[in-house]
Amino acid sequence: MSDEKAVLWTAEDAAAATNGQATCPWTATGVTIDSRKVEPGDLFVAIKGPNFDGHDFVAKALEAGAAAAMVSTVPPGVPGDASLLAVEQDTLAALADLGNVARLRSKAKVIGVTGSVGKTGTKEALRHVLSAQGLTFATEGSLNNHWGVPLSLARLPADREFAIFELGMNHAGEIGPLSRQVMPDVSIITTVEPAHLEFFSSVEAIADAKAEIFEGMNPNGVAVLNRDNPHFGRLLAAARTQGLSRIWSFGTHEDAEARLLDCSLHATCSAVTAVILGERIQYCLALPGKHWVMNSLAVLLAVKAVGGDVAAAARSLSSIQPVKGRGTRKRIHAARGALTLIDESYNASPAAMAATFEVLGKIDPGAGGRRIAVLGDMRELGERADALHAQLAEPLKAAHVDAVYACGRHMRALFDRLPAAMRGGWAETSAELAPIVTGAIKGGDVVLVKGSLGSRMAVVVEALSALDTRQNKNDSTPEASTQAAANGQRG
Repeated sequence: MSDEKAVLWTAEDAAAATNGQATCPWTATGVTIDSRKVEPGDLFVAIKGPNFDGHDFVAKALEAGAAAAMVSTVPPGVPGDASLLAVEQDTLAALADLGNVARLRSKAKVIGVTGSVGKTGTKEALRHVLSAQGLTFATEGSLNNHWGVPLSLARLPADREFAIFELGMNHAGEIGPLSRQVMPDVSIITTVEPAHLEFFSSVEAIADAKAEIFEGMNPNGVAVLNRDNPHFGRLLAAARTQGLSRIWSFGTHEDAEARLLDCSLHATCSAVTAVILGERIQYCLALPGKHWVMNSLAVLLAVKAVGGDVAAAARSLSSIQPVKGRGTRKRIHAARGALTLIDESYNASPAAMAATFEVLGKIDPGAGGRRIAVLGDMRELGERADALHAQLAEPLKAAHVDAVYACGRHMRALFDRLPAAMRGGWAETSAELAPIVTGAIKGGDVVLVKGSLGSRMAVVVEALSALDTRQNKNDSTPEASTQAAANGQRG
C-alpha cells in the first residue's frame, strides 16, 4: 500500500488540540522533536529535556524547512514573522494533547505491543504483514516511552486502517499512562523475563508492570498472551480484572488459541505448522530462531483480532527482514577471508541472549571458521547481574560457540565461568574490545555481536564492518548507538 505524505496538522487543528495560538496559517506533514532530523513540512516541537532545551534549536529547525515550531516561549533569534504554535503549557504536555486528538480522530484498528523481549520485532512483523492488507502506521524505531508514544500518536495519519504502537518501561507505573493514550483495540505481551530487575523486586512485579497495558483497553478488546510463559496466569487475571473477556494465547500449550504444532529451525529461516483459532496453517518464517516462531503466532492472532487475513499474513512472513541491530547479517570480505557478521547490538537480556546463541549454534562456519560471540553487559539487572551473566555459559556451550570475547564488569563474571578454551578476550569497554576482536577474526568465522544499548556494542560492529575490502559495501548495520539512545528505548 502506498504511503504518500499528506497533511497531518493544520495550524487551526493543532491550535485547537493544544489550546494554543498559531501565529499564522501553516500545514504540517510530519512531527519531530529533533532539529537535526527536520524534514520540509515538519512541525518541530521544542521539548525541554534533561540536557538540552529544544527552544534553543527553533531557528535552526525553521531554517531546515520546518512548517512551524511548537513553543512555550518565543526564543531569542526567532524572526517575528516565524510560523509558531505558542502553547501556555509545557510543550511535552502539548505534544501529548496532539497525540490524544490524533488517536480520537483515527478510525484505525490499534495494536499495542509490550513485553520483556521481542517488542520491536513483533511490531515490525505486524507492520510488514498488515501493510499488504491496508494502510498501516507503526512506531518508528523504539519510540516507546513517555515522549516517544505521544510523538508517534501525533504522527498518525487519520486515514490509516491499522496502527501498531510499541509500549516500553523500566519502572512500574509507566505503561499504564501510555496505554491510556494509545487505547489499543488489541494488546500483545510477548513474554515476561528478568529484565530491568534493578528497578523491580521480582519478575512477578515485572509481569504486573507489563499488565498495565490493559488499562487503556475497552472490554471489547483482545489481549494476546504467551501461554507458555510461567506468568501467564498472573497476566490472565490482570486482563480479567480490567474487564477483558477476549483473551487469546499463543504457544505450545494445548489450550492456546494459536498453538504451535511443529517447527523446523534452520540457520536462516523456520518452517512452522500451527493451528490459529481452529485453522491449521503452514508457513515459512524468514527469521531464524524459536523466539521468532513464538512471536509470529502472536502476530497472526493480532491480525485475526483486527479483522485481517491470517493466511495472507502467514505468507507475508516469508519475506520479512530483521530490524537493524536485531539480527541483521552481512558478509564481511576482510583481508584474511570472508566472514559472517550478525548484528544484535541494539539490546540484550538473559532470554534474548540465550535465544540468539541458539540461532548462532545452527549456523555452520565456513572452512576453517569458528562460531564467535562478542558480548557486552546486559544492563539494569540489579543485584543478580553477575549471576545472570555467569549463567549464560551453559547456553553458549550448548550452541557450540568456539570463542567468546566480552566487555564490561558483569560480563567478567561470564568470562571467568567459561572453559579456558572458549575465552577469547575481555576488556573494560567496547572500544577496547574492538581491536582485540578485529585482530582475532579469520575467514570462515561467524561473529555474533550482542549487548545492551548502553554497552555500545555498535562500536564493535562498526570496527568489523570497516574490515570490508570491497569498494561498494552494502552496510546494513545501524548508526552509532547514540541515535537509539536518543529514542529513549525501554524494555
